[in-house]
Amino acid sequence: MTKLEALALKAMHAFDPERAHGLAISALKLGLVPLSGPVTSPRLATTLAGLSLPNPVGLAAGFDKNAEVLAPLARAGFGFVEVGAVTPRAQPGNPKPRLFRLTEDQAAINRFGFNNQGMEAANARLANRPKDAVIGLNLGANKDSENRAEDFARVLSYCGAHLDFATVNVSSPNTEKLRDLQGAEALSALLAGVMEANNWLKKPLPIFLKIAPDLTDTEISEIADVALAQGISAIIATNTTLSRDGLNSAAKSEAGGLSGAPLFERSTRVLAKLSKATEGKLPLVGVGGIATAEQAYTKILAGASAVQLYTALVYHGLSLASEIAHGLDTLLEKDGFANVADAVGTGRDAWL
Repeated sequence: MTKLEALALKAMHAFDPERAHGLAISALKLGLVPLSGPVTSPRLATTLAGLSLPNPVGLAAGFDKNAEVLAPLARAGFGFVEVGAVTPRAQPGNPKPRLFRLTEDQAAINRFGFNNQGMEAANARLANRPKDAVIGLNLGANKDSENRAEDFARVLSYCGAHLDFATVNVSSPNTEKLRDLQGAEALSALLAGVMEANNWLKKPLPIFLKIAPDLTDTEISEIADVALAQGISAIIATNTTLSRDGLNSAAKSEAGGLSGAPLFERSTRVLAKLSKATEGKLPLVGVGGIATAEQAYTKILAGASAVQLYTALVYHGLSLASEIAHGLDTLLEKDGFANVADAVGTGRDAWL
């Protein structure tokens, strides 16, 4: 992180967290954020569900909910970018305040509730996306929808022509009863509808599934079985947690999903268990608490073919993406791995 970026972050933290996030999006739009450009090497270049990535460090959904800053994000050092979540109709989300920094814990709690401008606004921007980047969309459901399962398919059908992949998000804790869709029967029906919509696209996409970290071993096994049966291309593990174990910050009791450093061990354990349950048949994306190259590497060793960041950017800036990618390159070289794929899952048993 440069001195200028450190000063900018310090200034941002003087604002309400949601206001600061809006300012960050505005700064990216105006070209005020220094961007590293593409980061790659023969070791970092990898494949995820058929997608060729310059490096395995992605941006998680939630940062660019409405696909407003696709071009600058594509130049920020990420190997792939996921935007959204996007719902069929625009919705305001939950009442403010709904985003809280837990600085002492290097974490955040949010209860946004899928606030976004809707699929029509997102699709108009996706139509002008940079063509040399890998961009995916996190699919969401409207809070007041009579058929939430159908909402995922609707967003995919509407926006699919401009995407490289799409993610079914049934793991946000901030839309009432959404996580109920992770049950085997409901999930199977939902995914069947999404896959049918995907098959109607001119160019069907890799479909990812994002799961929660608050799952039992039985639930992890059931989700793995359903994902394999429905032809899902990858699983993202994990979304935010409802756990509040070991927190010290004043905002620790706020309702919502917890992300950041405290999630690292919980999400990595779920990742490793999912890797074992899928027996290497599905690529996995590791998310949760990554703030260093070493932590990203740990996720890869535990079974992830790629990783995603978000909350750590609040504390370390956008340059963290390229820093982690370069650090991963060094770690792979140090351990004698010719590429990312060779390292995937080699340290999984330590987390089981």
